[in-house]
Amino acid sequence: MEKISSLQNGRIKNLKLLSEKSSERKASGLFVVEGLKECMMALQGAYEIVELYFNERYTMNELYHLYSNSNVPLFELTDAVFSKAAYRESTSEVIALMKMKTHSLSQLKLSNNPLLIALESVEKPGNLGAVIRTIDAANADAVIVCDPRTDIYNPNVIRNSVGTVFIKQLAICSNEELFQWLQLKKIKSYAAALTATHFYYQTNLKEPTLLIFGTESNGLSPFWLDKCNEQIKIPMLGENDSLNVSNSVAIMVYEAKRQRDFT
Repeated sequence: MEKISSLQNGRIKNLKLLSEKSSERKASGLFVVEGLKECMMALQGAYEIVELYFNERYTMNELYHLYSNSNVPLFELTDAVFSKAAYRESTSEVIALMKMKTHSLSQLKLSNNPLLIALESVEKPGNLGAVIRTIDAANADAVIVCDPRTDIYNPNVIRNSVGTVFIKQLAICSNEELFQWLQLKKIKSYAAALTATHFYYQTNLKEPTLLIFGTESNGLSPFWLDKCNEQIKIPMLGENDSLNVSNSVAIMVYEAKRQRDFT
């Protein structure tokens, strides 16, 4: 075990870069996880730890379940260095450097009657994280990210998903790849759109279903508005014409689960 007390240490600078820059994560194939709970969930999801850092105030007994049976390099950081290395202002006293995994449509394992959520061109990592957390709560099959503008290993995705990003099935693909896959799997697609004539609760969501959502600013692209099986919408009774995407996902996915008797 090595102790790091210098704010200029190269490893600490590398942690900061990986936390802040998607390009660095993509180039290295590595990402940063903060918090004991999040790290444990990553291990549950079969992610591989490369390096492990902990605050000097943290006891080895607390770290045991994360570090046991592991031969990864372990680094003890002074409180000042840990504060610099951490992306979040308030975090548990452990940071892990981990290897990314691939997330393709072919890797998804579907239930007999799948319920899937897709997000097109999602930009805000916090929204993506919140959606993944909702999908975990509803126990839907997977989240599919089409033509993404953020990456799933952004620290705000991890934080807002409360670590469930590591244990839920995820796929990243293009719009066309998803459309072809839906045809192959015989899964109906329902696009959340203001132009819809039917409300979500008037729609049969008991069959294999994909609910797809666009950005809050522009909604879905013409690709999905044209190619989906049906457009559906949520009643908007006030002055505003849209909800936060994570709220929209929660409303529709729980309606689908209600129609399926929450099985």
